[in-house]
Amino acid sequence: MAVFLTADSRVIVQGITGSEGRKHATRMAAGGTVIVGGVTPGKGGETVEINGAQLPVFGTVGEAMAATGANTSVVFVPPRFAKAAVIEAIDAAMPLVVVITEGIPVHDAAFVHAYAQATGRTRLIGPNCPGIISPGQSNAGITPWDITGEGPIALVSKSGTLTYQMMYELRDLGFATAIGIGGDPIVGTTHIDALAAFEADPAVAAIVLIGEIGGDAEERAARYIRDHVTKPVVGYVAGFTAPEGKTMGHAGAIVSGSSGTAQAKQVALEAVGVRVGRTPSETARLLREAYAGR
Repeated sequence: MAVFLTADSRVIVQGITGSEGRKHATRMAAGGTVIVGGVTPGKGGETVEINGAQLPVFGTVGEAMAATGANTSVVFVPPRFAKAAVIEAIDAAMPLVVVITEGIPVHDAAFVHAYAQATGRTRLIGPNCPGIISPGQSNAGITPWDITGEGPIALVSKSGTLTYQMMYELRDLGFATAIGIGGDPIVGTTHIDALAAFEADPAVAAIVLIGEIGGDAEERAARYIRDHVTKPVVGYVAGFTAPEGKTMGHAGAIVSGSSGTAQAKQVALEAVGVRVGRTPSETARLLREAYAGR
């Protein structure tokens, strides 16, 4: 099994005629993702070559879904157009929308998040994220598909780079699903959403949670783990050396006083039995120990 994305997922790329959309559509297809077309307003009826195949380009998401049976969209649209692109996908009742775009204004992200929740038809992942990969099945986003194969581990992470590193560190075990939720202040899918899905997936035997400084998402995840998760969870929190009041890479990674520090997050996670590594390699070792002792 896999969470949210499976071998049956039929993927379109919003922005497929742009350089980023075309490049990553090619990479996704090379890893086995079933890409059935793309969407670029004003270019409906054209085709784009992806790995030797001519894929149709549609003017709207609704047209693409009707013609191809697509159930997943990956958004590679510039920030100023991203809000409209995601709203269009939600209005078309696209079940899964993965928003890779970085730099979307917070008020735009807040609007589309609320809109998706109000309609109840679409799961958003992102924005500013690497997407979701179910190794051996499908890859919707920019995660390199050949880091690891299938296995019993699941991962949810704020950081794209740390997603890749953790998958590499644990490539001997393999992954059922890895979700990069993004590091912006407002994201569509949260740590808790992923934890709930991983807990329900019988293919998942152990979970890695990667957080970072800023906000209280990890503290809320700790409370959820305490009350609802029975599988072993290990954690890593990026930013132990971050200076107070500085934004570190991601828009949501800012510390104010004692709120949002890596130390506070570590304390909250360890209080509910989640062992927290100080480095990715130590976290991988903790995961192996938890998996062996489950």
